[in-house]
Amino acid sequence: MGSADKRRSQVLSAIVSDFVSTGEPVGSMSLVARHQLGVSPATIRNDMSVLEAQGYLYQPHTSAGRVPTEKGYRCFVDQITSLQPLRPQQRRALETFLLEAHTIDEIVERTVKLLAQLTHQLAVVQYPKTVSYGLRHLELVPVGEGQLLVVAITDTAKVSQRLVGLPLALDSVQIMLLRELLNKHLAGGSREQVEQALPALSSALALAFPVGDSALRALVETTSEILEVVLESLTETSERIVMAGAGNLVRAECEFSNPIGEILDVLEEQVALLQLFSEARADEDVHVAIGSETGKEELEETAIVTSPYAATNASNSTFAHLGVIGPRRMDYMGAMSTVKAVSRYLSEYLKGS
Repeated sequence: MGSADKRRSQVLSAIVSDFVSTGEPVGSMSLVARHQLGVSPATIRNDMSVLEAQGYLYQPHTSAGRVPTEKGYRCFVDQITSLQPLRPQQRRALETFLLEAHTIDEIVERTVKLLAQLTHQLAVVQYPKTVSYGLRHLELVPVGEGQLLVVAITDTAKVSQRLVGLPLALDSVQIMLLRELLNKHLAGGSREQVEQALPALSSALALAFPVGDSALRALVETTSEILEVVLESLTETSERIVMAGAGNLVRAECEFSNPIGEILDVLEEQVALLQLFSEARADEDVHVAIGSETGKEELEETAIVTSPYAATNASNSTFAHLGVIGPRRMDYMGAMSTVKAVSRYLSEYLKGS
């Protein structure tokens, strides 16, 4: 890159930063006053004209300063090479906010609210597409004659329950024995371990219940149904996205030429967001879609900053995404830093929970 190109890159970055800060078109005199560019206002004006001809800037009206275009914002974002970590007080707020979260629902809800507060943008958090849990405890409750209520509690306190038929008569002591045997073999296990548990359970049942072959087969069939309930409780498939901070987008309504309601309607449908998440790579720290890059006409005046997080527990590892949505006149450096930091902290938190 030649010296003139390097200087024009600096001029563009300065214009984007000033316009994001003030919302006013940026002129050459203000650039000279605010930034140490080492050249005269006349040289700056010439650089601005070149950048405008190249499509990075535009002039709203005669004698006004310049404003970044979508191409200008993209160039600015592409030049960002390092991001700042969360400030200590922000990290403490995140840690404190998540401490009382015990289920994936609580974790997602608290994360999206804090992300909106930290960035002053509309925040979104995607549930993991497939979440696998571990089994904490299994309870068997007799319900009427010939039925058991199976209650499975996962390692994230998710509770699932279902009735199963009981083809042979078991008294309360035998039901307690069956519950203890199942918990001994299943509690603390992952989905994969539960899937492979039936042979060992069949042998254990034969030792614990000295009954005839037909009764034992019926008991094994009942146990197999119980395992199905457990497996259902340990897996959840979801395409849900949780949003918070819509008021932040509404307060920026002056940045949009289209009604803000149209933007919110598209976001609530979630299709555009899911498409963007699918296009972002799991190994990409931060993905920024600006204007037309969002793929939706209604979102062409927005910018979306996303980052993947690892939804990991003892029995599963999968990726989902979180991010923020705001006008193109966004504090990209701040949004990218915060989104990346929150995604990393959330991954660490889930790994240790």
